[in-house]
Amino acid sequence: MEYTLNNGGCRMNKKGCNRNSTQKLSTFDWMCDLPDTQKDTDFVEVQFKNTRKGYFLNNTKIPLEKGDVVAVESSPGHDIGEVTLVGRLVALQMKKYNVQPDKVEVRRVYRKAKETDLEKFQEAKCKEQATMIRARQIAENLKLNMKIGDVEYQGDGNKAIFYYIADERVDFRQLIKVFAESFRVRIEMKQIGARQEAGRIGGIGPCGRELCCSGWMTTFNSVSTSAARVQDISLNPQKLAGQCAKLKCCMNFELDTYSDALKIYPSREIQLETLDNTYYYFKTDVFKGLISYSTSQNFGANVVTITAQRAKEVIALNKKGQKPELLDDHVETDKVVPVEYESGVGQDSLTRFDTNKKRPNGKNKRPNNRPNNRSAAQSGESKPNENLPNERPANRPPVAKPKVQEAKGTPSTNKSVASENKGGAPRFQKPVKKTDIDTKKNEN
Repeated sequence: MEYTLNNGGCRMNKKGCNRNSTQKLSTFDWMCDLPDTQKDTDFVEVQFKNTRKGYFLNNTKIPLEKGDVVAVESSPGHDIGEVTLVGRLVALQMKKYNVQPDKVEVRRVYRKAKETDLEKFQEAKCKEQATMIRARQIAENLKLNMKIGDVEYQGDGNKAIFYYIADERVDFRQLIKVFAESFRVRIEMKQIGARQEAGRIGGIGPCGRELCCSGWMTTFNSVSTSAARVQDISLNPQKLAGQCAKLKCCMNFELDTYSDALKIYPSREIQLETLDNTYYYFKTDVFKGLISYSTSQNFGANVVTITAQRAKEVIALNKKGQKPELLDDHVETDKVVPVEYESGVGQDSLTRFDTNKKRPNGKNKRPNNRPNNRSAAQSGESKPNENLPNERPANRPPVAKPKVQEAKGTPSTNKSVASENKGGAPRFQKPVKKTDIDTKKNEN
């Protein structure tokens, strides 16, 4: 028998195995690619706005898949929701949340949502924001110590659920009467906590992931500051509080592991006595198995880090009335080895061609490969247009260099000759008349 799977398989869509990111508290359907499990039960999981879910009986055997929009039974009227799970995994989820069909009234799935049903649902959904603002104003006028967190209309628009937060008991009998007169619908009030409100709104936590209360958490246990002390977390209210202004739920996730690991460490109240000082507990490094002590109770002064075994040895000596000379006598200090970084492609440097390496014994001189123009001119092989641009042609007569005559005389006159310019004249000399220059030429 061949099975044809039309529910998306493991692809990234609503009908696949993945968690639907548009729905909060969505479940990973790891049985989606098992055809035998799709018809194990007639119950389906339907999700409504935010985190509200329900399990309904498909007694009419309507072919439903994940992502289908259905009309389900409600009181009064009907509601519109989206199918998020079908098959055997629905029974497992009902067992997880302790939903017993024998003891609880089971509601049915009417049909797949029609176009008229979706139009009414969209009209009711558009009223939610304005209704919430108006409800907050009414509660403020009645001077009730409560906060209207969210409003959810039923799919047919005949009922509205008001979610509120209050620190104490609130008498809202008058409030319900005013709501019924103002909105002309059936009113239902539900009290939620600050963590549940954050889960309904959703968001991103400081870890960069989706909030746990909107992703998978359904039960909220109490969190205290002692969990932060056990894990050596800084008691900073801004870092310990989540988006709900309460202590973060994730502080309880590793609390049991830290509590078990700290059992091998001595008590924090015990002081260690040595010949020189009295040491008080400072901090514990659970991952490395080390414990630090300080000579001051209020801040870290002369901090010494030892192992838990060494701390127990010192405590045993103190009970016998003995004081060791040093607290870290048996601790071997690790030598810090400098890390030599290497390039990913080996030892080659990117600037290895920038500088020329000097060669010994004058080997860095390049050989002169230019042809001898004079020998080429004598053999008649050179041509005028083949000469290099920086060299003088061979048929050009050599330029005569001016000869500089050394003046005879005293050393002072020789110095004046050495200080002459390129033209041969001294740098500093008296002006000479033209007649004197002519007589010197005649004498020569």
